[in-house]
Amino acid sequence: MKATTFCRRHCLYLAWFVSVIAVAGSLYLSEVLKYEPCKLCWFQRIFMYPQLILLGIATYRNDKKIIPYVLPLSLIGGCISIYHYAEQKIPALSKVLPCTIGVPCNKDYLNYFGFITIPLLALIAFALIAILLWIGRKEDNVE
Repeated sequence: MKATTFCRRHCLYLAWFVSVIAVAGSLYLSEVLKYEPCKLCWFQRIFMYPQLILLGIATYRNDKKIIPYVLPLSLIGGCISIYHYAEQKIPALSKVLPCTIGVPCNKDYLNYFGFITIPLLALIAFALIAILLWIGRKEDNVE
């Protein structure tokens, strides 16, 4: 079985698994490590958390009809993550739409290897979910 065939057949389960890891990771960072989420982090959570529930139900029912409804959540959340990551790495961007309440959006809680930050991890999760759903949107071909 080719990798694309495997991904196509199990796209819902794999995308749901990525959302589980992303939600668990965000809750771990905020509830266990006590990292206070900024405004952009909250927007990313708004687009990730429903995917956990929607993809979980779709996985249980093996219902790929959910894909057109969930895919935009990943794409919009990914765009927010791109902007958030750029704001952390390009100091001038933090002056365009500054976070005026709470934690500044350009604050790095994590910065592994100089480029792995929380928004980058969120972007990876959104991108993986979007790619898996994009691959899985086509019907299985019987080979």
